[in-house]
Amino acid sequence: MTATRVLVLNSGSSSLKYQLLDMCDSGRLAMGLVERIGEETSHLKHTPLATGGASRERTGPIADHDAALQAVAEELAKDELGLDSPELAAIGHRVVHGGQTFTEPTVVDDAVLAEIERLIPVAPLHNPANLTGIRTAQSLRPDLPQVAVFDTAFHTTMPESAARYAIDVKTADEHRIRRYGFHGTSHAYVSRETARLLGRAPEDVNVIVLHLGNGASASAVRGGRCVDTSMGLTPLEGLVMGTRSGDLDPAVIFHLARVGGMSTDEIDTLLNKKSGLLGLCGDNDMREIRRRIDEGGADAPAARLAFDIYIHRLKKYIGAYYAVLGRVDAIAFTAGVGENAAPVREAAVAGLEGLGVSVDGALNAVRSHEARLISPTGSRVAVAVVPTDEELEIATQTYALVSAAGSTSPTRPTRPTRSTRSDN
Repeated sequence: MTATRVLVLNSGSSSLKYQLLDMCDSGRLAMGLVERIGEETSHLKHTPLATGGASRERTGPIADHDAALQAVAEELAKDELGLDSPELAAIGHRVVHGGQTFTEPTVVDDAVLAEIERLIPVAPLHNPANLTGIRTAQSLRPDLPQVAVFDTAFHTTMPESAARYAIDVKTADEHRIRRYGFHGTSHAYVSRETARLLGRAPEDVNVIVLHLGNGASASAVRGGRCVDTSMGLTPLEGLVMGTRSGDLDPAVIFHLARVGGMSTDEIDTLLNKKSGLLGLCGDNDMREIRRRIDEGGADAPAARLAFDIYIHRLKKYIGAYYAVLGRVDAIAFTAGVGENAAPVREAAVAGLEGLGVSVDGALNAVRSHEARLISPTGSRVAVAVVPTDEELEIATQTYALVSAAGSTSPTRPTRPTRSTRSDN
C-alpha cells in the first residue's frame, strides 16, 4: 500500500495544533487543537473532516505534550485515522528557527535535533516547544519519517546585503546575529499561489507578500525566491503588529534601561507583548479597532491613530520592496487581517496609483475564502487576496521530501536530508 497521508503538527509551549491530510488530493481528513497543556483545564477540540461528523471536545488535565499527542491519536483512531495506519507516510513539524543551517525541509535525526536545540538562544520561545513535539511524535511512531519544515528556510535566499546588519562582523558571526525572517511557509505558499492566480510560472513573477495577522511580516519575492523580508533576528522587527512594536530605534532600549530603570526582561515584555496596536490604543484586534473608528465616540481618536500608524509602516514597506524588486507584478494580502480587513487593504495602497497600484472598491469589499484579484482590470500591478495555508505547505514539503527519498512506505528506512551550509 502506498502511504499518502501526512500529519502536520505545530507545537507551542502549551498547545498542539494538528491536521491530517491526504496528499493524493491535498484533502483534509481531520484537524484539531489542544490548548492549556499542563493545566487542569486543558481543552481538546477535534474535527473529523473526512466523515463530515461534528466536532468533539473534551476538557480536563493533559499533563504534557506526550499526553496531548496520545489524546490526539485516540481521537484520530475513533475516525479510523489512527497513527498506526499504514497509509500515514510521515509527520511534518513546523519549526520556527532553522538558522542558516536548514534551507529546506529536513528528515529529523539526532544531528538535526541537536542543531535545532543549538538554535534555541535565537528562538527561546519557539524552538523548545517545536523540539518537544518532534520528540513526542518520535516516541509514538519511531519507524515513521519525522520532517522539520522551517519558518526561516524560505528566507535563506536573501543576499548578504539584505541579511546582514551593519554591526561588527566578528561579533555578529560569533552570536549568529543576522536577519533570518519568519512566516516563511506562508510567504512561500502565497507567492506561488499568486503566480498561479495570474496564470504565470512562479519564476516569472515578482510579488510583494503581506502576511498580516497578529504577527505581521512583508517579503519581496523575485522569481519565487525571497530577496528581502521585514522580520529579522527575531519576529520583533518590521511592521506594526498586534502586540509587537516592529521597527524601533535601538537607542529606545538604552533609554528605557538608563532613564526608565527597566530591566532587560521588562523591556522585552514591553516590546513584544505590550506594544504594537495594543500599546497604541488598548486593542490588538483590527476588527475592534475598526469598530471603534466607525462608531466614533471617545475611543475613536486613539483607534484612528493606531490604524494610521499601522498603515504608514505598511505602506513604507510596500514602497521599499517595490524599489528592491524594480518590477512588481503583484501585491498579495494574506493571513487574518490581510484576508479579511478590506479597509486595511484599501488604505495600504491608497496614493500608490502612480506606481500602478490600486484596488477596485467593489472587488475589495467582497468576502471570500478563495484567492482573488481586487485590482481593476488591466492594472499594471495586480493586487490579490490569497488565503494562506501553512499546514498544506508543510504537508506538501514533507510529502515531497519523503517521496523523493523513496520512503513513503512507513516500513522502509529513511535517510536524513540536511543542508551542508553551516550556521555562523
